[in-house]
Amino acid sequence: MIRRVARRLLFGLFTIFSVYTLTFLMVVALPGNPLQQGERTLSPEVAQALRARYNMDNNWLYYWQFLRGALRLDFGPTFTYTEWTCNQILASALPVSAVVGVLAILLAVGIGVPAGVVCAVGRNGFLDMGLMVMVLVGISLPSFVTGSLLLALFGVYLRWTPVGGWGTLAHLPLPVVTLSFPFMAAMVRLTRMSMLDTLSGEFVRTAVAKGAAPYAIISRHALKPAFLPVLTYLGPATAQAMTGSFIVEKIFCVPGLGQHFVNAALNRDAGLILGTVICFATMLVLFNLIVDILYSYLDPRVVGAV
Repeated sequence: MIRRVARRLLFGLFTIFSVYTLTFLMVVALPGNPLQQGERTLSPEVAQALRARYNMDNNWLYYWQFLRGALRLDFGPTFTYTEWTCNQILASALPVSAVVGVLAILLAVGIGVPAGVVCAVGRNGFLDMGLMVMVLVGISLPSFVTGSLLLALFGVYLRWTPVGGWGTLAHLPLPVVTLSFPFMAAMVRLTRMSMLDTLSGEFVRTAVAKGAAPYAIISRHALKPAFLPVLTYLGPATAQAMTGSFIVEKIFCVPGLGQHFVNAALNRDAGLILGTVICFATMLVLFNLIVDILYSYLDPRVVGAV
């Protein structure tokens, strides 16, 4: 187990380094100048001094400067928000996105997995067909459509929740439900397909022949192996949800990481771009590592392949 985790960590560090390098190459290839944005105009002398200070005219020095800072978890200044550093923005925005993302994934698992089991048990029934229609809607509808509908219904018409903002529990339901909806739909479909395959297995037929109760067959025999595809999906899905969704954050005015990333990309703010990308890559590696470890407990047969 320890050797496998160490090997995964080394591969994860290589992945993060590769993502960092590719992102930096794309940043320096982008047109535009982060020192000249909108109405802010710097004199040629000041702009040249700043370029010399941050080695912007030498891409290799620029690269190593950011790499050394990243190894110290210091992503330097940000040219988008002049009074903030990249670390301060990440420290303030990442927890907001993490709270919304974790709640969205918990809601998706808590509803999606049981709904998928119900669909598989009642295959081709009325409830199965109704839930699958909702799954199709959840996968097909973009988040800005779902969020706008929920905002208009519960925020404007019924006035049950605030229409936007952050800071109280009342601000959580709409962005959490909007963000969880596509994940929930995917989990329903994955659980249903996996449960159908598992219920047709020989060990399930053996349990039925021995007279095991239907609930025991589902909970003790079928659900554990059927959950493996969902677990595989949970790794990248959790990282994606926790690093924020720009659309959801924009609709509900949530001060999360997604908005800062888009603004940084538009303004060619290299430090903030690299900081947000490394946060996402690190979470992706860590959650996939957790999934690999959980795999060995849920199904020991896959240990050798992990």
